[in-house]
Amino acid sequence: MSILSRYHPVKDSEEQSAIEKRIGWYSFFVTAAFVVALWLIKLVEYEYSYDFSGWGIYPRELDGLWGILFSPLIHGNFAHLAANTIPMFVLMFSLFFFYRKSSALIFVLIYLSTGLLVWLGGREAWHIGASGLIYGLATFLFLSGVLSSNVRLLTISLVVAFFYGGLFWGIFPIKPEISWESHLWGALSGLALAVLFRKSAPAKPEELEEEDDAEEGEWMEEEKIQ
Repeated sequence: MSILSRYHPVKDSEEQSAIEKRIGWYSFFVTAAFVVALWLIKLVEYEYSYDFSGWGIYPRELDGLWGILFSPLIHGNFAHLAANTIPMFVLMFSLFFFYRKSSALIFVLIYLSTGLLVWLGGREAWHIGASGLIYGLATFLFLSGVLSSNVRLLTISLVVAFFYGGLFWGIFPIKPEISWESHLWGALSGLALAVLFRKSAPAKPEELEEEDDAEEGEWMEEEKIQ
């Protein structure tokens, strides 16, 4: 069974527990690799006195199009990167752990759609940082939790929103030095994709138990027929 396949738990199953561990390690590895890459990029920039901000998004300019790909990887300083590290890790891990098969596609769509919308509708300034991606992931997981009534997704998003410091207020132009457009478009991208991928959301535990009972009943009926 592929570790990226849709997850249907089996009660008291050692095999299922082993699959869960494999999925957990896979999610951890992918997330850790992305976060480590962010720090390596910043360290290279600092060590060699580079300025990568020119690879960010500059709205409605052809030179700023590259930023759709690179802006989430670039941060203004170590404090900026440190502030994004924990929320990014928790949310990205949650996405890959709970969504399995569609996680990579959802991540790429949030990543690219946020950047494209900032390029189309942002202020004429360089936009850098992973905060737009964080807003996209947080709102995606939160709305997915609402649509699927999955308490785990809701809890993760609310905890991150609490510790991230006023996640909601970040979508408004309160601080001119912050790319609130990235926050806003990231949040809207996450909301739209949560609706689009609502059928991929993890089922509630009680629904999974009903599925198991139904499958067990079907198996017993087949045994009787034979």
